Amino acid sequence: QEQLVESGGGLVQAGGSLRLSCAASGFTFNIYDMGWFRQAPGKEREFVARINWTGTNTNYADSVKGRFTISRDNAKNTVYLQMNSLKPEDTAVYYCATTLYRARNIPLTADAYRLWGQGTQVTVSS
Repeated sequence: QEQLVESGGGLVQAGGSLRLSCAASGFTFNIYDMGWFRQAPGKEREFVARINWTGTNTNYADSVKGRFTISRDNAKNTVYLQMNSLKPEDTAVYYCATTLYRARNIPLTADAYRLWGQGTQVTVSS
């Protein structure tokens, strides 16, 4: 069964760091884009970062550029999100997702991703 399982969330003070992990199983991990999204209370799910299947191309939301880094280890079927210089506005449930298809210029929107994890809570205190 296709599955994504996030881990690594928690409570951190502003300026701190966290590293999220997402373990994939049940599908061929190393041929699909992977993405991280987040959803704060009362807000829509928003794009955070994306990495292509080889790990050679990444995209970031403007709000996290320069602070977050997405990476993947295809040998471990895992994608990571290193989050530095965290701010209270980064507080949200973070989800990893995969497209489960390959195409050029896949939109960086939630509706382009077909398989989702259950999410992990990140809370940044001021």
